[in-house]
Amino acid sequence: MNLALWTATALVALAALAALAGGVNKTFTPREKMATLPGAAWTKDAPAGLIRTLGALEFLAALGLALPRMLGIAPVLVPVTAAAFALLMVGAINTRCRYTGEAAYIAADTVLRALAVFIAAGRF
Repeated sequence: MNLALWTATALVALAALAALAGGVNKTFTPREKMATLPGAAWTKDAPAGLIRTLGALEFLAALGLALPRMLGIAPVLVPVTAAAFALLMVGAINTRCRYTGEAAYIAADTVLRALAVFIAAGRF
């Protein structure tokens, strides 16, 4: 079970690196430019403050999934972060369902959500 949790954590951590880049991108890229990027069609209808907030949350999730366990400092933050990340993915899936051409991103968000739930359940 521990090996499966570490494998899932590694997969989510790799995805979290992408989320880290996405989080930074959402936080600092203007909304008009974000709307032209693949998988970001939803940003044209979202307020700039919401996009920046989601970017900051993705950035913090990326750090919270990997660093506490690796550094041995407050490892209880890993399942808490995983649970919060799973909720963030529910919101992402819900938002992407409103737009056409987002099926691949919905599938990826669903897999990330499932892995995050597995990590949260296994580490609590």
